[in-house]
Amino acid sequence: MKRVVFDRCGPPPEVLRVEDDVPAPQPRRGEVMVRMLASPVNPSDLMYIAGKYGLTPSLPATPGFEGVGIVEASGGGLLGWLRQGQRVAVLNDRYGNWAEYTVTKARQVFPVPDELSDEQAATFFVNPATALAMTQEVLKIPRGAWLLQSAAGGELGKMVIRLGSKFAFRTINVVRRRDQVEELKKLGADHVIVEADGPIAEQVQRIVPEGVRYALDPVGGAVGSQVVASLGPRGRCLVYGSLSDQPITVHPRQMIGHDLRVEGFWLATWAKQQGVMTMLRLLRRVASLLREGVLQSHFAAVYPLECVRQAVAHAVQPAKGGKVLLKIGDR
Repeated sequence: MKRVVFDRCGPPPEVLRVEDDVPAPQPRRGEVMVRMLASPVNPSDLMYIAGKYGLTPSLPATPGFEGVGIVEASGGGLLGWLRQGQRVAVLNDRYGNWAEYTVTKARQVFPVPDELSDEQAATFFVNPATALAMTQEVLKIPRGAWLLQSAAGGELGKMVIRLGSKFAFRTINVVRRRDQVEELKKLGADHVIVEADGPIAEQVQRIVPEGVRYALDPVGGAVGSQVVASLGPRGRCLVYGSLSDQPITVHPRQMIGHDLRVEGFWLATWAKQQGVMTMLRLLRRVASLLREGVLQSHFAAVYPLECVRQAVAHAVQPAKGGKVLLKIGDR
């Protein structure tokens, strides 16, 4: 089979290469082998390759945390046997999905509805489930409440805006580029603020003088610090990324005086803490909201596996207009 591999951590366009004619991995008990169809290039993949993610790669390593494929073999166990022949969304933190064949735990593959395209099925879990879980399961944002989010122009940020319209919570959305403002307002954003127009906390205060109750930040650094500074009494912020690779600073008096909570959120960790029924309910809601268009992803480009270096170089470009996808195989 073919697979993407890196032998050292570093800039993805420099360290990635494609190997041909390597043996396909074989599943152990409780695992399945999946023939991959497609896999997105996510920020988490790029950080993993660069050595800046929460998981340390065991080199040489293959990237790709999510994707879609067909289960072709089981290493044993009832769940693996039930999944054989099914098209599934694939979560993978062991072998990686940027390969023609991969192996993962049987409990980390999820059948996807027939009507979903391979492109939407490939991005079924990370962004849609993260957006839904953070807003509806963890924060439980009530109708009419204000949510502030940074990096709102990304695909996950757009999903949060559409979820706000669906579930009637209001959003204040932080972007870097002024040309993103009208696009997000058309999606249903209540307010869009531009980083260059002044401190985020001051801009938010002009909209919600008492501060917001809920916030999401995948950036960290100065932006994340300003997001936390925008919280009002009993405010709660979920930090789910570190795009700036810089720490967040919070003044102790604000934490104490306003009874604030700043928490990390990592979907993989959160999912392991949930019961089976909670996860099944979440995935059914994701599938339903995908069909409605609320949690759908938009794609800027599709590359074959052999062009992975071009794909990752495209994925880090600003204003790329959507996600970058690796097309790996056909049904």
